[in-house]
Amino acid sequence: MSATIETVIFDLGGVLIDWNPEYVFREVFDSEEEMRYFFQEVCTSEWNVRQDAGRPLWKATEEKVQEFPEYESAIRAYYGRWEDMLGGPITASVELLEQIHARGQHRLYALTNWSQETFPVAQERYDFLQLFEGIVVSGQEKLIKPDPLIYQTLLQRYEVAAETAVFIDDLKRNVDAAREVGMAGIHFQGAERLRAELRGLRVLV
Repeated sequence: MSATIETVIFDLGGVLIDWNPEYVFREVFDSEEEMRYFFQEVCTSEWNVRQDAGRPLWKATEEKVQEFPEYESAIRAYYGRWEDMLGGPITASVELLEQIHARGQHRLYALTNWSQETFPVAQERYDFLQLFEGIVVSGQEKLIKPDPLIYQTLLQRYEVAAETAVFIDDLKRNVDAAREVGMAGIHFQGAERLRAELRGLRVLV
């Protein structure tokens, strides 16, 4: 990119925060095979994304119990034990965020696919979220990545010029969508690689 990067936008889950439902369901199920079936056929990632887009957790849970009554207890555990799916911060990535913040030369924002009902838990648990000038949460907007409208929501709300921003996400489709609206994009594949790419953009030295 020819434009100077002035704004850095982070995804949260998978980049700065370790979230993994397996932390719960390895205790719920006796076998890896049964857990995999549950994620592939019952509480799927596509189902979870609908809650990230604003569907109430209670409604999603009751509908799924009606569909798979034999898995009722496991289905109720998905959001009943949601906090247990949160691991700690991804330390090496958070250190990069802190370094950018300490330099004081770039605006910092977050753009996350996250249920508006569960996001307050993360806000309370992870102090580093306070380093962001603003956070756009899909569940609050009723929009989810990679819909271009959610990227445009952040850009317009905080008066960010797309060509001066870089977006970081662990899902390539979300990075591709950011590029489509004019931002630079970094597909997160580990903190050391991220550091190198940020240096290439002169965000870090």
